[in-house]
Amino acid sequence: MSQSLTRMRLGGALLFLLVTPAGAADSGKAWPGEEMPLPIAVRSPADLALKAVAERQYLIFNLIASGKLAWDRGDFATAASKWEALLRLPGIDAEVEKVIRPLAVEARSRAGGHVPTTTAAVKSDESAETPGPGATEKVTVSGTVAGGGALGPGGTVVWLKRADGKTPRPAPARNKVMNQSNKTFEPRVLPVTVGSKVDFRNQDEIFHNVFSLSRPNQFDAGLYKGGQGYQKSFNSPGPVQILCNIHSSMIGYVVVVDTPYYGQADASGAFQIRGVPPGEYLLEAWHESATNTTKSKVTVGSDGSRVSVKIGADKRSSTPPNKYGKPRQGQLDY
Repeated sequence: MSQSLTRMRLGGALLFLLVTPAGAADSGKAWPGEEMPLPIAVRSPADLALKAVAERQYLIFNLIASGKLAWDRGDFATAASKWEALLRLPGIDAEVEKVIRPLAVEARSRAGGHVPTTTAAVKSDESAETPGPGATEKVTVSGTVAGGGALGPGGTVVWLKRADGKTPRPAPARNKVMNQSNKTFEPRVLPVTVGSKVDFRNQDEIFHNVFSLSRPNQFDAGLYKGGQGYQKSFNSPGPVQILCNIHSSMIGYVVVVDTPYYGQADASGAFQIRGVPPGEYLLEAWHESATNTTKSKVTVGSDGSRVSVKIGADKRSSTPPNKYGKPRQGQLDY
């Protein structure tokens, strides 16, 4: 199917949705709602990619439809918030933007031109930052990380928090996965935003018992076999060491950040943080070899910023404890 034909059909679907009377849903099946689960089995990387695409498309539909329903009942503040959140999604289709942007402007105008302050309105737009007066185009902060000892700089998690104002609340990340494969965690370091859920999936033909003693994000998944998994919500910022109670060589990290502005260094130490409004920031970098995070002040200009980060490698290596906080018993063949 050509791109132009796809956009034509999308435009037609949007037009149908936006001109259909509010009561039309009552004559057929009800709209499944904002929290519709997607029961898609994930047994391979291809399945995971398909599920991610499906969930993104449902998010787009959800924001379009819930905005229209709010419009029809005269709740223009919520309609504006839904459609504004849609327009801030990265890589949104041009046809969607063409249809929705004028409606969002009109809804915001009818709402009085102010961001809604009711509980319902705040909840409806919790996944996106609302730009304030004089908001400017967002830019990219890029840079390189050096250090990290024998492990090198790869995997370093870098984030920014406003030094000249309040840092926006980040949206929980979707489809975050840490696999157990060949007695290793993949990826070894996984950055997520506060409130995100991580799926721990056993792709080995042996049992694993994933756990963490890192408070307040500690957990114990218990014993589960190959093909099974465990899901954990991470609601407090900070690094979380991930271990297996059966295999002491398995070590990973979930790094929880409370900012939407974050990135991760590749093997060479290069990283990018996109979508950053110009301003003054505190940059912080975490690496598993360093006892403390590296901190520095960064000024982000209208054309972005480029920074250099030096991390330490002073953390002593040791055999991690079992899930009860006790030393491992080597004779049990960990």
